[in-house]
Order: sequence, then C-alpha cells, then structure tokens
Amino acid sequence: MKSYITGLSVALLAGSVQLASAGDISGKVTLKGTPKPEIPIDLGDICGKLHAGEKVTTRHFVVGANNGLGNVFVYLKEGAPKGGKPATQPVLDQKGCLYEPYVLGAVVGEPVKIRNSDPFLHNVHALPRVPGNKEFNFAQMVQGQENEKKFDQPEVLLKVKCDVHAWMFAYIGVVDHPYYAVTDKDGSFKIANVPAGNYTVEAFHLKAGAKTEKVTLGASDSKTVSFELMAPQ
Repeated sequence: MKSYITGLSVALLAGSVQLASAGDISGKVTLKGTPKPEIPIDLGDICGKLHAGEKVTTRHFVVGANNGLGNVFVYLKEGAPKGGKPATQPVLDQKGCLYEPYVLGAVVGEPVKIRNSDPFLHNVHALPRVPGNKEFNFAQMVQGQENEKKFDQPEVLLKVKCDVHAWMFAYIGVVDHPYYAVTDKDGSFKIANVPAGNYTVEAFHLKAGAKTEKVTLGASDSKTVSFELMAPQ
C-alpha cells in the first residue's frame, strides 16, 4: 500500500510540474480581401419555424471585428507530443437544423459526442478522406439522442453532413494531441497548456486556405501569433 501511495504521489507531482511548465499560444486570424456574399438557405416550413424572423445563410466566411475570421482551425501541426485528452469532450450538436459548431476539434481515439437537440429526425454522415477513418451514417430520430464516435487517424478537416437536410454541414479537425483551437467570430484563439518546445502552428480555413508560423515556447511562457488569410478571388 505504501509503495502504491508513493508511486501515485510521484505521478501527481510529475503532472503538476508539467502543467506548471506549460504555456499558452494565442492570437488572431484575419481575412484580407472581400469574400463572396453568403448564400441564403431555404429551410422549408418545419426548420424555418425554428428561425422565425432570422435570415439563415451559409457560413463560408464568418468575418467579425477588424476583419477577424471565425471558424478557423488552429493547431500544432509539428512538434506536439502525441496522445492526451481534450480539456472537455467535443460535442457536435444539431440545433435548429444546423450543425453547431460548424467547425470543432477532436483527438484521435477520443470520443466525440453527437447530439440531436431538435424534435425531429436528423442523420449524421461522416465523409472521411484519410484511410483509416471509417465512414459512418446513422439516424438520430428523437430529441436528446446522443451517440459517440471516434476517429483513428488525424484529418484536417473531416466533413460531416446530414442526408435529410442538404444544407447541414460540419467539419472536424482530428489531430493526435489536444493542442488545438477554433477561432471565435472575431478571429481570436487560444491553445492552452502547451508544453515548452518548438512548434509549427497552422491556421486552416476551408475556403481561405492555410498558413503556418514557427513558435518557440519556453516554460510557463505565453506567445502571440497572428495569421492573415486571403479571400479567394
């Protein structure tokens, strides 16, 4: 018993030291240029009732204050230690006949919770491009239904759609570590608790492409990195 307690104490201490030496990588992604206008979505009678008086469009470019670009997947492309769990379990919800969030992150081998918050049928159809990630397609017939799915290989970004409602799409950035973030509506992001090291950080957007930056992070350090992506012509 004594040796077990000693071993547990050492493990907890090691974890505490690692967390204490971790830092943050934060910043902002901006869009240069003017994107094409978003396309209005005809939700029909049933789904339309959930958005009364609201104009619903595609979400190709979510541009906020000072040209900040939302829905950009930012992650450590090179240098990150593999393994680990996300700080919170990622959840892909179906709400108001839309996937929420539009872009999310996940860790290889760790479950993603998929929920139907609407009072009618949706189906969830994953369309991976990377060998080793299995396609799946299942129905969620009742409000509140939840299922969990895992992905076996990194893939940025993996597409999910609903075959019942043709406008419903979501995208999952699957990586083999928990060091990722998705920019908010103003383009800001923060990757927390990153161990000291040398990294390549990538900002990936479905329409505006990707850019990378090299970052060296010291113990208990914090770094700011910015990306400027171009609107396609």
